[in-house]
Amino acid sequence: MDLISFSAIGAALGAIADPMILLWILIGVVVGLIFGAAPGLTATAGVAIATPLTFGASFEVAMALLLGIYCGGYFAGSIPAILINTPGAPGNAATALDGYRMARRGNADLAVSLSVVSSFIGGFVSILVLMLAAPNLANFALEFTSVEYFALGTFGLVCVAAVSGGSLLKGMIAAALGMLLGCSGIDPVGGMTRLTFGDPNLLGGVPLMPALIAFFAVSEMLVQAARRDTLATLPVQRRVAAREVAGHYLRNKWLTVRSAFIGTGIGILPGTGPTIAAWIAYGESARKKAPQAQEEGDPRGVIAAETANNAVTGGALIPLLTLGIPGDTVTAVLIGALLIQGIDPGPFFIAEKSDLFVQILLILLFANICILVIGLGTRRWLPAILKLPPRILIPVIGVLCATGAFAINNTPFEVGLMAVLGLAGYVLIRFGFPMAPVVLGLVLGPMVETNLRNALTANDMDATVFVTRPIAALLLTAAVFTIFWTWRRHRRA
Repeated sequence: MDLISFSAIGAALGAIADPMILLWILIGVVVGLIFGAAPGLTATAGVAIATPLTFGASFEVAMALLLGIYCGGYFAGSIPAILINTPGAPGNAATALDGYRMARRGNADLAVSLSVVSSFIGGFVSILVLMLAAPNLANFALEFTSVEYFALGTFGLVCVAAVSGGSLLKGMIAAALGMLLGCSGIDPVGGMTRLTFGDPNLLGGVPLMPALIAFFAVSEMLVQAARRDTLATLPVQRRVAAREVAGHYLRNKWLTVRSAFIGTGIGILPGTGPTIAAWIAYGESARKKAPQAQEEGDPRGVIAAETANNAVTGGALIPLLTLGIPGDTVTAVLIGALLIQGIDPGPFFIAEKSDLFVQILLILLFANICILVIGLGTRRWLPAILKLPPRILIPVIGVLCATGAFAINNTPFEVGLMAVLGLAGYVLIRFGFPMAPVVLGLVLGPMVETNLRNALTANDMDATVFVTRPIAALLLTAAVFTIFWTWRRHRRA
């Protein structure tokens, strides 16, 4: 912070206070909400499409539009996740677990409100961290090698597998099935083809978005159909007052803070992103869940997942602006946008362009305020979606699912894959297997495998490196403790 002068802050405030810049931030947020809420259209796609439009625009206009899309897109996927169990983006999948259960029990208003406020808190905390500690945290992230990434992936898998269902064994089996799906395609280390069944469409692996839609939305539709249940049987959606929402944060203030720092910390690590952050934070929140909360939906799950999800936005900008290394897929696109503006992000950016750095901070702050205002302003009528007759709502959900899957590569293969995986997910649910570990196994499986093999290769096949490096040893110890703690809890139950 000592690199930022008061003159730089004043110049940045003068530039961002322009009503036209504020309008561009609002436009960016609205576009991001659209891209984030539509399955298959992510914040990354929105920023990538909008980046060429910034040719010839000023730095303030370009960043206002793109960072608005960035923040809005990360939040918006929680809305369909809560209302129809269809995450708009992979980072919102954890929110669907408790959010959708709450909606089905008449608490959609509360779930959406918690999602909105948590997104704002996560974004705000990450902005503070970006402002106060960016250079030091970026240097810390560089200490992560394949050893630490393997330990981080293992910890995330164990957390979710251990707490997402009633059976520890079934959670572990579900995670293993997800990792097996993640092995499909070309071996990232050896280059061999695996589990493609001769289909060239699987050479790049099982695409994540169709799998997410299948395991959460399609399988749930099949479950409800088998029960002869419909969304019309939902209880009346009750409205919540601001006092009730605030009460949840007062009771869970440490969970909120912890989730915000988890999201920011994960965002700092290049190649991770909101999906891993949300799942790890969700796993931490689920440690104290009562069995009844597993069935009815726990507000703490929504708070943790959405706080961490949106905290990634500021965290991922830390390595981008201080090292020139993108923290996630969106910041990889933002590198191109910065280069269009003639700015080369790196170690000297904050020192030499402190006024532009402050502008980025202010744009992020205003974007999160827009999300808060729009989200709370629309939360009353969003649950009305659940009142639509099943003959209308279920086909609409089906079309959204198919469109989201098709939009990945514009081929029917993803739609067929979605249908097959949705049926497989339905079978797993019928036998009591949770879906969350399957999805996280698919997400983290390639990361765990690749970094395990790279770590062993780089250290002459010496496995002791996983316990001699402090960060890796701490994460693996936490994973073992989580398994032991879950086993003891189930044994006492």
